[in-house]
Amino acid sequence: MVFPNYHIYPPTAPHVAYMQPKANAPSFFMADELRQELINRHLITMAQIDQADMPAVPTEVDSYHSLFPLEPLPPPNRIQKSSNFGYITSCYKAVNSKDDLPYCLRRIHGFRLVNTKCMVLVDMWKKIQHSNIVTLREVFTTKAFAEPSLVFAYDFHAGGETMMSRHFNDPNADAYFTKRKWGQHEGPLPRQHAGLLPESLIWAYIVQLSSALRTIHTAGLACRVMDPTKILITGKTRLRVNCVGVFDVLTFDNSQNNNPLALMAQYQQADLISLGKVVLALACNSLAGIQRENLQKAMELVTINYSSDLKNLILYLLTDQNRMRSVNDIMPMIGARFYTQLDAAQMRNDVIEEDLAKEVQNGRLFRLLAKLGTINERPEFQKDPTWSETGDRYLLKLFRDHLFHQVTEAGAPWIDLSHIISCLNKLDAGVPEKISLISRDEKSVLVVTYSDLKRCFENTFQELIAAANGQL
Repeated sequence: MVFPNYHIYPPTAPHVAYMQPKANAPSFFMADELRQELINRHLITMAQIDQADMPAVPTEVDSYHSLFPLEPLPPPNRIQKSSNFGYITSCYKAVNSKDDLPYCLRRIHGFRLVNTKCMVLVDMWKKIQHSNIVTLREVFTTKAFAEPSLVFAYDFHAGGETMMSRHFNDPNADAYFTKRKWGQHEGPLPRQHAGLLPESLIWAYIVQLSSALRTIHTAGLACRVMDPTKILITGKTRLRVNCVGVFDVLTFDNSQNNNPLALMAQYQQADLISLGKVVLALACNSLAGIQRENLQKAMELVTINYSSDLKNLILYLLTDQNRMRSVNDIMPMIGARFYTQLDAAQMRNDVIEEDLAKEVQNGRLFRLLAKLGTINERPEFQKDPTWSETGDRYLLKLFRDHLFHQVTEAGAPWIDLSHIISCLNKLDAGVPEKISLISRDEKSVLVVTYSDLKRCFENTFQELIAAANGQL
């Protein structure tokens, strides 16, 4: 077997190359869409506030610092409470000084924790790790906000937006239920005119949400926050259930005979109804569709525009049953669509792995250029002003010109990224291939191998390192 003796960039794997449309972007680097998404996440992760503009935000809360509001802060004199939790809440990004990682802090204003037995449930939540659940890390009380507050610390997922803002932010979407009267049209409008979501997207959401519920219920807990305002969407279709465990602490009843899990079965049944409401709202593309007076019209909309499987799943979740239901009951209704989602996830993984393969060598090439930059054109070393122009350093200077400063026969700059990458890879591997280095006055030509250049490169850099460490 013969392998290349220097680092190379292979072409895109065929199963990925034929998966997506060909782009005009260079194949050396990741796709622009993925790059932009990652950059946006980094920007959000590194965002900070000007403390002078927001004096109400403390500099530190327990072991967290660099707080950054993730949503508009409620006014100081606000009386209206959250429609979900019954308390005024606010949300921040913060960095934990213990591990220097970013987290999301959900603050419950003015809450005094009088019973610590609920921490049993918090400990159960902290053990749950699932790809569709925002993990709860800790719960603590603080007076850093000038009033007693309860804070829930979750994993931070930069760039996430709620399902409410992604799909239910259009005021015109409710027009079908709020403005039309019976008899105006013969049945609901077709999907292409009603602006409804594709059924494949709804099933993708169902698979993820049911998977999250299955894990939560198996652990003996209940979600209790299956609501569009508490479901995060990152990327195109990735869902995560947020704010888990909040209700377990806020509504903890000390009279539950020392059994904090006494009502979990009841809450789990409520989770299934909440899941049905979320799916129905998605199918109608409107929160007005889940209101009791609109249910009949909403189901007619679903019947005309979607498959019978989706309609039956919604009816099963929303209809009272004479027995205890389980999230596993809807698995047969999902059926083979689960494999569609699995296939989509694996294809997405193939694309991301291919993008990673394009970038995996970039750190090594950057280190080569950084080392080369510390050597070339150094004005003085060990009181020798000609150090960078003599000996091994002169060869490296000519190699730098060979990399970056070549010109065409007409004297125009010749710029070829593949030439730069190929030469750097050969230098790093020290291949025996010969190269011609021409002086700037074109009066001398030096023929050397990449292995010679690598020896010069490493010896010179080690000389600089030794001087920097005081060993010379």
